[in-house]
Amino acid sequence: MSEKSAAGRLRDKLDLEAEKSGYHLNPDRVFTLGLAEGLLMNEERYGYWACPCRLASGVKDEDLDILCPCDYRDPDLTDFGTCYCGLYVSEEVRDGRRKLEHIPDRRPASDEDSGIARARAQSSLRPVSIGSLEYPVWRCKVCGYLCARDSPPEACPICGAKKERFQRFL
Repeated sequence: MSEKSAAGRLRDKLDLEAEKSGYHLNPDRVFTLGLAEGLLMNEERYGYWACPCRLASGVKDEDLDILCPCDYRDPDLTDFGTCYCGLYVSEEVRDGRRKLEHIPDRRPASDEDSGIARARAQSSLRPVSIGSLEYPVWRCKVCGYLCARDSPPEACPICGAKKERFQRFL
């Protein structure tokens, strides 16, 4: 029996963490091992897990949105059944009920395009009115977990309850 590579150990760790949180890794083990190698390479190069399928700046504050798992994973899973790099897939894709398709990159071309620079400049703690929230807040009716995003997750990362067990909270 041979010892697993660092990428193999990372892939297994990511798989375990994903399943505990209601997510699924791509079932193509060779493909996910390549992505794990890319994460490890970026960690060595930059000191953090930048998505291996995107060009990182090397400045962590500028790359926060593409630290794995990236900010775009959940909307990509909802819309396309997989994240941009293909590391995470929906239950439908994992089980072969949905085919993988091309995914457009949601990441804006620059901070100015996304308003990130403006948001960072205005990010001091201040009261926010509920009507001004950028995303709806979803509540798991089983455990009370809250998340702010366009739609509820496939499964609650705390208790594993399915998407239909979420209700819009705010």
